[in-house]
Amino acid sequence: MKYRTLGRTGIKVSPYALGAMMFGAIGNPDHDDSIRIIHKALDAGINVIDTAEIYSDGESEEIVGQALKGRRDSVVLATKMRPRALVATRDSAEDPNQRGNSRRWIVTAVENSLRRLQTDYIDLYQIHRPDPDTGIEETLSALSDLIHAGKVRAIGSSSMPASDIVEAQWAAERRGLERFRTEQPTYSILNRGIEAEVLPVAERYGMGIMVWSPLAQGLLTGRIRKGQQSDLRRAAVFSHMRDERRLDAVEQIIPVAEQAGLPMTHLAMAFAIAHPGVTSALSGPRTMEQLDDLLSGAEVGLGDDVLDQIDKIVPPGTDIGQLDMAYRPPATQRLDLRRRPAGERNAA
Repeated sequence: MKYRTLGRTGIKVSPYALGAMMFGAIGNPDHDDSIRIIHKALDAGINVIDTAEIYSDGESEEIVGQALKGRRDSVVLATKMRPRALVATRDSAEDPNQRGNSRRWIVTAVENSLRRLQTDYIDLYQIHRPDPDTGIEETLSALSDLIHAGKVRAIGSSSMPASDIVEAQWAAERRGLERFRTEQPTYSILNRGIEAEVLPVAERYGMGIMVWSPLAQGLLTGRIRKGQQSDLRRAAVFSHMRDERRLDAVEQIIPVAEQAGLPMTHLAMAFAIAHPGVTSALSGPRTMEQLDDLLSGAEVGLGDDVLDQIDKIVPPGTDIGQLDMAYRPPATQRLDLRRRPAGERNAA
């Protein structure tokens, strides 16, 4: 692995990072097998593991903690607190204060993660999603205290719109608080929207970028094809797997990979780390076979001819559809924020 610097933190990370979402009940419930996958990734030179307390309700963190016994100091360990937008879990029950980005939850969440991960510090602690109910100063103040206490080395955001990134940076400067050093957005051949503003803004503030879902939740593996009865279970759960626009784009991308002599997975991962604003791309293998495929493409680089062909299919800075789990700002979701009351709409 040729390591890269994570923003201006000075931390060196591998361009391929191991996402741990699939370790546990929602993916691979076999702890021993998951640990073997983690160990093989580390042995191959991957030094970043990214997990979250929401993944299998904390089980992913527990598996990662077991896997890192005796190897903790050589790993850049990242995790995320439970976002407000997602449903309650067994730990949070129906308590609305056991999720989100408030100080009240952050100080509890980090202790829970440290216990599950069996460590006394986290290299990168991230907010999983923006929390419109909590002021950014409140969040940054709590996270700053964690850094000063030595429980966290650096802090980051995930799925933040460019305007929110700027606001957070300004708030940190105004209040003398620690600032977000990284951002974790979704990025793939099908979802290039961050190229327009998020990546340039992050670069301006010296933030490292670790992108998630470079395989577009499996669409860029080539296993899900238009008009074919394949992987129906995932397609039934996720509407983005049935989006005709995305499926049409995949059909155009497959010949590009074939002409380049590359599996689709290698093309997709190489594309994600080709952008100069991207530090690492997260891949979440569920099986050893999937990890082996990832590792076999670690040295793949794309030439300008291939990237030019991709640009023609999905223009830079554009998204074809959207992942179901992507963050959607309240202003686009709440009717009261985008429609005047009926009685006011015809007012002069």
